Amino acid sequence: MDKREKQSTKIKEQSTKIEDLRIEDLSESMRVSLFVTCLVDQLWSNVGTSCVEVLRRAGCEVVFDERQTCCAQPAFNTGYRNEARQVAKRFIEIFEDSDAEAIVSPSGSCTAMVHHFPELFADEPDWMRRSQTIATRTYELSAFLVRVLKIDDVGASWKGRLTWHDACHGLRDLNLKSEPRSLIRKVKGAEFVELENAESCCGFGGTFSVKYPEISVAILDQKIEAIERANVQAVVASDASCLMQIGGRLSRNGSNVKVMHLAELLAMSDKL
Repeated sequence: MDKREKQSTKIKEQSTKIEDLRIEDLSESMRVSLFVTCLVDQLWSNVGTSCVEVLRRAGCEVVFDERQTCCAQPAFNTGYRNEARQVAKRFIEIFEDSDAEAIVSPSGSCTAMVHHFPELFADEPDWMRRSQTIATRTYELSAFLVRVLKIDDVGASWKGRLTWHDACHGLRDLNLKSEPRSLIRKVKGAEFVELENAESCCGFGGTFSVKYPEISVAILDQKIEAIERANVQAVVASDASCLMQIGGRLSRNGSNVKVMHLAELLAMSDKL
């Protein structure tokens, strides 16, 4: 077994065929390394498997390095820069080992953190260079599909009325706005409606929701009220953290509205 095989576990192929889903004019297959994130790994594994399904339908070969851990965002956001620097170095070393052309993640916030890595290495030129190289290879799922692969229809099918929540890091750090909406509008059977405060924060903010719970809930309730007024069956977003925050409040309120990650929506198909 060579070095690449030892360091990266290739996820077994599934039976879905691209031609069956009528995705046309795909570029040459790309090798993609899945950056799964802590929350997805520990709490919402279906998002990870859905992301793999969507990438494969788009013609990509997906690999997963089991050594990956945190991207250092919690430490970075709470001011522990030395600790964040050490975690970031480990992340860089692991993904440098991959020969994948792109690193793709089902999280805008974690992707944004990787793009912030260079800020940690102002006094370390070599690590600065290495962090910049990794950052340029790292994409959030919808950005990768739409901007890189030029695909907005992945053969998804879901019947119902749904809306979209713009997660803060995806919108403000990565400038993701049209990309997820383009993908959602191509989901067969789905009726997409804009949320009146789609760009407003859900109140999670990582440790913010722990340090300032009253403010967090007040912000969240504004989002929940808008979702209920939209008369939808599901709210979709690109970050598991936002969906956990929104979904928890909807559940406690007895709402029938479900939360769904973009990858889960895109993985649904009447062909499966």
